[in-house]
Amino acid sequence: MISTKGRYAIRVMIDIAENSDGGYVPLRDIAGRQDISKKYLESIGKELVNGGLLTAASGRSGGYKLSRPPEDYRISEILELMEGTLAPVACLRQKSAPCPRAQDCKTLPMWQEYYEQTKAFFDSKTLADLV
Repeated sequence: MISTKGRYAIRVMIDIAENSDGGYVPLRDIAGRQDISKKYLESIGKELVNGGLLTAASGRSGGYKLSRPPEDYRISEILELMEGTLAPVACLRQKSAPCPRAQDCKTLPMWQEYYEQTKAFFDSKTLADLV
C-alpha cells in the first residue's frame, strides 16, 4: 500500500511542476492548493530536497522548485524515495537477508511477478504524464 506520504509527495511534485514558471513555489501556496498541512509538507519537502528531487530556497521569494524537467522524473523514483521500496514482501527488498525458504516457497514467484509489474507500471509514468 502506498502511504499518505508517498501520495502527497506526488501531489507536491505535480503542484510545483504546474505552478513554478521557473521560480520557487512557496510552501504555503502548495499547502493551500493541496489542502495539506504546512507542517506535514515541510517534512515531505525536506525529504524531496535531501533526495535531490527538489531544490529549496528560503526567504521572501523562496520555496521549492524541481531539480530537473518533469519528463525526467519517474513516479517510481518519487515513491521509492518516500516509501523506501515497492517490494510487497521482505524477501524481495534490496539488502534483505536471503530467505531460507526461497527454494521451497510456492508463493515467491507470484510476489516476484507482482513486484515486477508494479515497478514497471510506476517506471513507465513520468511527472510530465500527470501534469
